Amino acid sequence: MDIEELRSGLSAFINAELGSAARVVNLQESDGHAGLTFLFEVLDAQDAATGYVIKLPPKGVRRHGNTDVYRQAPLMRALHKAGVPVPQVPWAYDDNPWFEVPFIIMERLPGRVFFVWDPPAVFERTPAAAEPLWEQCAVALAQLHQFDWRTHLADWEQPEALTDQITRWERIYAQAPEPAWVKAAEATEKALLALLPNGEPVGLFHGDYQPGNILYHEGQLTGIIDWEISGIGAKLLDIGWLMMIADQANWTPVYHPIHPLSPERLRTLFEQGVGKRYDEIPWYQALAGYRLACIACLNVKLHRRGQRHDPAWEKIGLGVMPMFTRAQEILARL
Repeated sequence: MDIEELRSGLSAFINAELGSAARVVNLQESDGHAGLTFLFEVLDAQDAATGYVIKLPPKGVRRHGNTDVYRQAPLMRALHKAGVPVPQVPWAYDDNPWFEVPFIIMERLPGRVFFVWDPPAVFERTPAAAEPLWEQCAVALAQLHQFDWRTHLADWEQPEALTDQITRWERIYAQAPEPAWVKAAEATEKALLALLPNGEPVGLFHGDYQPGNILYHEGQLTGIIDWEISGIGAKLLDIGWLMMIADQANWTPVYHPIHPLSPERLRTLFEQGVGKRYDEIPWYQALAGYRLACIACLNVKLHRRGQRHDPAWEKIGLGVMPMFTRAQEILARL
């Protein structure tokens, strides 16, 4: 959506909700969200500013995954009510007179995300500064694990079968620009299915849980954001994903996470937090590597063909074969 078109609709909405004296200022696209997320402030009659975030999909795009922003509203509201550190959602509309698409507006929490491969300048790139951020991320995940979806989100979504979390990527990795990637994906998929756990415990998963989706302010976790690909299913996907992101074996000297804790340490922090050991966690770490490598297969193709310009995927693409290889190594030890 053109930012001036967004400004016009947003101003009309804010005036309708907060009165004609309220003004929208400092509207800007949020980093790394492909035109889906924008930041803005509202000035009241005394020029006091309140920060907000608006999410809305592109026009004419099928509502699915990260483009189905409206589905996040009941999720975020339930999480916030349960005490999970997520932004409040004061407004959410499906059909509405201000835009041709659904939208949600959240409060803007203090802090910045720790983008693990290239953190913003506000973060020191030292082990002493970075390692506590990874630690807080693992501890908060253990707390999130306690969220009772059956009580708070019973009608939100049906649980996804674990086999679907594997086979759904077949049509994605089939589009890889390099044939070797397809062969490696097929081999990894086969190995995952051969060692399939029972999928318990079932519950809410974030889908991309790592410090790049955590807000930190003055060294402290202030919020968990970006729930676009969350769902109900095997909850251990999130600890597996966090461990995969931290595992330097998945990455290259050109592109690698900054001073992560070891995957083993992250697992220990998580299991201590939930008070239980899960023998299946290494399998989920392998699943996470397979999953991200498959996503990269598609996005590298789109970038190379000029369909979606994003040079970062070329850097992530360097890790595609290491991710498949690492996943197979982990599975071979189970």
